[in-house]
Amino acid sequence: MKISGEDIKIDRRLLQIAHLDGDGYKFLSEPESVLIELRRTEMKPDLFTFIQRLRETSQRYAYPVEWDNMAVLPISTFEHWWTKQIGFKARNKAKQAEKKGIVVREVPFDDVLVRGIWEIYNECPVRQGRLFPHYGKSLEAVHKMSATFLDTSIFIGAFDADKLVGFIKLTADDSWSQAGIMHIVSMLEYKDRAPTNALIVQAVRSSAERHISYLVYSQFAYGKKLRSSLSDFKERNGFGRVDIPRYYVPLTHWGSLAFRLGLHRRLSERVPESVAAKLRNLRSAWYERKFNLKPEAL
Repeated sequence: MKISGEDIKIDRRLLQIAHLDGDGYKFLSEPESVLIELRRTEMKPDLFTFIQRLRETSQRYAYPVEWDNMAVLPISTFEHWWTKQIGFKARNKAKQAEKKGIVVREVPFDDVLVRGIWEIYNECPVRQGRLFPHYGKSLEAVHKMSATFLDTSIFIGAFDADKLVGFIKLTADDSWSQAGIMHIVSMLEYKDRAPTNALIVQAVRSSAERHISYLVYSQFAYGKKLRSSLSDFKERNGFGRVDIPRYYVPLTHWGSLAFRLGLHRRLSERVPESVAAKLRNLRSAWYERKFNLKPEAL
């Protein structure tokens, strides 16, 4: 729904949490005007959450706050990243991708790209030890979900000849000062040819060419899980953890109580990490047996 000129989405669960459409990629310049209108709506949500831009890492507003984190790569020039920021292993992987015939380039958003994305999504039902949410989606559904924020998005494809074997969707904020990796997926069949590493290289190059100051690769740590193979991959490519304020503004009495009780957090964030790690390992082992999969490695 439109609130004060902004696209707002509401996650309708036991606790209804509203946020900016593209939260983490798009940002509010005047959150108070949005909050005023949300409080006036007939079906107002329980909580409204938003996050600051990377250039504003200290707490700016007096609303209730918790600290979130992002995996951030500061960008000056491509050459600086290639010679000073990227790790030795990641640089070699990127070189191997080129030697093994992987070609990476920016691509237009069209039906050819969408079909390629659809084929990648439907390669395997499990990724990173979890059921992959886009597996089994129709071509139309993939087109719809990929077509968001086209005016501020960059698509990059990794190709083996004419076959799309991996892609990135970069989405910039409205000022083009920072961009986030909204999607990055490569075919597991091609992991020995390192298309994901090659995609990161082009993502940095494309960002540097547009004078984008920060490239964001989602979060660095998820919940209480501080390290993982994914965070190691990000670190090898020059991304580091940046903590940033995330605000939660209660709009109802239930929202205020639920926030104090921590019910706005996912269940996985409330489980002790020692227990969560064992559950993740059991889940991964179960999916590997069920789908006859090899352990995935970045």
